[in-house]
Amino acid sequence: MKLHREGKSTLIIAGLTLISISILAFFLLKGWAFLVVLPLVIVYGFILWFFRVPVRKIGSYTKEVIAPVDGKVVMIKEVEETEFLNKKVIQISIFMSPLNVHICRYPVTGKVIYEKYHPGKYLVAWHEKSSTENERSTLAVETQDRHKVVFRQIAGYIARRIVYYSKRGDEAKAGHEMGFIKFGSRMDVFLPLGTQVTCKIGELTKGGINIIAKLQ
Repeated sequence: MKLHREGKSTLIIAGLTLISISILAFFLLKGWAFLVVLPLVIVYGFILWFFRVPVRKIGSYTKEVIAPVDGKVVMIKEVEETEFLNKKVIQISIFMSPLNVHICRYPVTGKVIYEKYHPGKYLVAWHEKSSTENERSTLAVETQDRHKVVFRQIAGYIARRIVYYSKRGDEAKAGHEMGFIKFGSRMDVFLPLGTQVTCKIGELTKGGINIIAKLQ
């Protein structure tokens, strides 16, 4: 199983902690040490699972908007996007549980024209205000058809680290990796009015695979 680079330090620290506690447990508890070691091994297994990198065949997309993350669609509504676009748009929000793959991908193909990190609160990720009050990063891509699409990585109650690798001027390819969020979190995508939304609330998504909308 391939593991994500963002998990390297976490896995090393967790592994060293597991070994240290296991040695101490065997020394102090003898035959009962498994009562301590087994739960720690399960937790370490969960960490390995969290940082997994699934093998996915990413296609070539033009007008399609691709699910940027694995998760569940929790919101589709018309909103006012006030950070960059400053106009009404369609917002699609996808919630990621700690069991989902947390790789973040570009939803559309084009050029990165905006990126900004915001410190903030840690409300539960499905809370509507988390989009504007939580720790987050906002990026925008302009497509070949001049559509401007904004998407936002949002930290959740557990998540404490947002990573994105994009810079202004970078080429964006729909479905390809642009960042990572550690543990429970959310991704918002803001699309032009008139965009054909092809997903539904409650639908499960696979990042880089499922089409959630089509630009007109």
